[in-house]
Amino acid sequence: MRQLILNIRPDALPGFDNYLPGANTEAVQAVAASAGFVYLWGPTGVGKTHLLRAWAAATGAPLHPAAPLPEAAPDALAVDDVESLDAAAQHRLFGLAIALREAGGRLLTAGAAPPASLAVRSDLATRLAQGLVFRLLPLSDADKALAITQRAESLGLVLPEEVTRHLLTHCRRDLPHLLETVDALDALSLSRKRAVTLPLLREWLQGPV
Repeated sequence: MRQLILNIRPDALPGFDNYLPGANTEAVQAVAASAGFVYLWGPTGVGKTHLLRAWAAATGAPLHPAAPLPEAAPDALAVDDVESLDAAAQHRLFGLAIALREAGGRLLTAGAAPPASLAVRSDLATRLAQGLVFRLLPLSDADKALAITQRAESLGLVLPEEVTRHLLTHCRRDLPHLLETVDALDALSLSRKRAVTLPLLREWLQGPV
């Protein structure tokens, strides 16, 4: 699935074609297959919300918290940040999960920890664990470097290797921020009529330029 990263843009709508899977190929394939119950977990920045938004767009499923939890179970439902649900929302999601399971519906959920470690009611955690459970792993530096390089190439920008290394060691390491930085460097180089070099990157990192 590595070829799918060519369309990655910070301002692009999340889709399966612009998610860089890295070590998460099996999880992405399971979500894209859109079958049964799937639970994704991992730290911020690994793409849980991206995949939920892509799945919701592909299936027409409501996505909470972007939309309220429905009163009656739809054919498919996506719920992000499960651990942030209050007691009433947890009770409703538990009921929806039962109804979806009985009707053969689809439920995609995500949280920061595996179901057994979530700060939610135990019966809801049990329901979330009854389907496929995937831990999303952070991208390797090699994957991030590849995404940075291809983003730069899509802009007609040549990034020296030392600039890419500096981005990976001195900037926030989540991919959306790294790609936003590439965009900013491209705009800055055009406005300054200067090539993107390590000194230019350091100027940008030091503050408004």
